[in-house]
Amino acid sequence: MLDIFDLSGKVAMVTGASRGLGEAAAKGLAKAGADLALCGRNAADLERVAGQIRDLGRQAQGFHLDVLSKTNVHEGVASILDHFGRVDILVNNAGVNNRQPVLEFPEEAWDLILATNLKGYFLVSQAVAPQMLERGYGKIINMSSILGAVGLPGQVAYASSKGGVDQLTKVMALEWAKLGVRVNAVAPTYFETELVKPLRNDPERFNFINERTPMGRWGYPQELEGLVIFLAAQASDFITGQTIYIDGGWTIW
Repeated sequence: MLDIFDLSGKVAMVTGASRGLGEAAAKGLAKAGADLALCGRNAADLERVAGQIRDLGRQAQGFHLDVLSKTNVHEGVASILDHFGRVDILVNNAGVNNRQPVLEFPEEAWDLILATNLKGYFLVSQAVAPQMLERGYGKIINMSSILGAVGLPGQVAYASSKGGVDQLTKVMALEWAKLGVRVNAVAPTYFETELVKPLRNDPERFNFINERTPMGRWGYPQELEGLVIFLAAQASDFITGQTIYIDGGWTIW
C-alpha cells in the first residue's frame, strides 16, 4: 500500500522554496522520493535547501524565478525543463503579506500581494501545465490559507488573494480533470516559520491564535509534509479541485 505514496522518479517544482512552508513542502517531497527544482530569488537560501535535499539522496537544483514577471517565469520553467526533462508536480507557494487596516492599506501593497499570491500562481501554472497536459499526467498543489475562507482584521489583501487561489484551483481542476492533471489547494493556519516570527513574539497575537485554535497551538512545518506528499502521489488520483485545511481545527468553529 505504501507504493501509492512513493514519488521516486518524479520531478517536483516548488516556488518560494527557500524558506518557510515552501522549504517544508520541498523536503517532504524529497523524503518521498522526488527530485526537486527549487525556485525563488535568494540563491544562497536555495542552495542551502538544495544541499539538504541532496543529503537525502535526491537530485536538487535551485532556479531563479520571479513570479511577478511572465518573461522570467517562462525562462525559469524552460531552464527547469532543460535540466530535468519534465515537471510532474508543481507546488505554487511563493507569497507575501502586509497587515494593515482597510482604510490605511496602501494601493501598492495591495497590487504586490495580489500579483504575487494570485497572479503568480496563474503565470507559473500557465507555463508548467502544457507539458503535463501533453503527457496526460500532473499534480498541481496551490498553497492557500485558512484566510481564503475566514476573515481577520488587517488581512484584506492577503485574504482576498487566498480566496482567489481557492477559485483558481477549482477552475484549473475543472478544465483539466479529464486530461490527467489534478489541481488541489492546501490551506494552512499559522505555522511556526521565520515569516511569522513577529506574530509569535507578540504575546497578544500569539495567545489569540492559540486560543482560537481547537488544538491550542500553532502548526509545525514538518506537519505539512504528509498532506503535500498525499496530494502529489498516486494515492490522491481521484481528488481534484479541493481546498484541504490543515489548521488544528480552526475552520470547524
